[in-house]
Amino acid sequence: MFKGFVLGVVAVIVVTAACAYIVLVTGTVPAAANGKPLPLEAWAARTSLRATLAKNAPAGPNPVPLTDANLIAGIGLYGQHCAICHGTAKGDESASPVAKGEYPTPPQLASDGVEDDPEGWTVWKLENGIRWSGMPAWKATLSSEQIWTLALFLKHMDKLPPAAEQAWQQVRN
Repeated sequence: MFKGFVLGVVAVIVVTAACAYIVLVTGTVPAAANGKPLPLEAWAARTSLRATLAKNAPAGPNPVPLTDANLIAGIGLYGQHCAICHGTAKGDESASPVAKGEYPTPPQLASDGVEDDPEGWTVWKLENGIRWSGMPAWKATLSSEQIWTLALFLKHMDKLPPAAEQAWQQVRN
């Protein structure tokens, strides 16, 4: 009886793997950037990202002090590296053709910001990127201080002091 159970489990695994293989090689799974996600795709991506952030994101305070100069430096980095995908102070209306063509569509951070996220989560995303999303890893391009400076801006982008707000309003993508 136990032998039959084990053979049944093995058969289910083999048939499931064969069906998954057939689905993949017949082009049933959308590969186009404008394709719709499979039913469990969005759930799996969100769940994996949250678990990774909870496990690996830096904890503790941002080592970059909250000053106008640092916020403006973060805005400059954002304008240079992020605005093309994540938009400007105008929010959704500032989405570039690049952003509109990506899948998943990147959040327009003035509308769908990350101010509520722990800064360590934002730092982890900036350093490592997000698989299957178009979000690149910046660790090889930006210094740790630049990444934390960007995170500082993103944490405070909804409540900027006047000089930083003026710089933010001037960002173009």
